[in-house]
Amino acid sequence: MYIGLGILLLVAGLVLALDVVTVDIKYVNDDALGTILIVAGVLAIVLSLIVAPPWRRDRVVHRYDDRP
Repeated sequence: MYIGLGILLLVAGLVLALDVVTVDIKYVNDDALGTILIVAGVLAIVLSLIVAPPWRRDRVVHRYDDRP
């Protein structure tokens, strides 16, 4: 879930930082906001991979042996 949020923040930050879309917001610098969103996106992705890596998830395997 947080990987998707991180990707969304990263893309929004790159759009603002690379001036793909020019947004005129009073008292807000587009490049600074883009940089902040890029850092937040990368941080969300890294933290989500550290907290719940897929290779450490518990697997429940039930083995039944019905031999006499």
